[in-house]
Amino acid sequence: MELDNRTTIGAMKELMAALNLPMGHVAEAFDHSHIQGADPVSAMVQFVDGQPAKNNYRKYKLDADKTHNGADEAANTREVIRRRYTRLLKERAPLPDLILMDGGEIEMNAAKDVLENELNLDIPVAGMVKNNKHKTAALLFGNADQLINLDPK
Repeated sequence: MELDNRTTIGAMKELMAALNLPMGHVAEAFDHSHIQGADPVSAMVQFVDGQPAKNNYRKYKLDADKTHNGADEAANTREVIRRRYTRLLKERAPLPDLILMDGGEIEMNAAKDVLENELNLDIPVAGMVKNNKHKTAALLFGNADQLINLDPK
C-alpha cells in the first residue's frame, strides 16, 4: 500500500482497501505510555475522512496503580478500550469504522477481546507494527493476524 495523500480522504480509502474493508469515515488510534511502569496514560486520536478531528482527541489517566502494573500493555489496552466504548454506547454516540492500536499483537488482541466479548461490538482493529526507525511499517489485521506491509514511498 502506498501512503500518499496522508492527510486526506485518499489515505482513508487506501487504508480501508489495504485491510479489505468497506470505505469508512472515522478511524480512532490509541497509544499508551508510562514511566517505568508508573503513571500510565493513554491517548486517543480521531481522524474523519483522513483529517485529524482534534476536538475529539482524548487522554486517559489509567488506573493501573489500583488494578495492574502500568507496564502491562494488554491491561492498559483493555482499560482504555472499555472506558472509551462503554461511554460511547451509553451516550449512543457514533462508533468508529476502524480502531488502530499503536502496538502489535498484544494490544490488538486485548482491544478485540474487550470489544467482542465484553461490549458485543464488531469494530475492526488493526495493530501498527514499527520498523527499526520507529515508523509504522506494517499492520496486523484479522483473525489470523495477517501482516500487511506498508509502502511509505
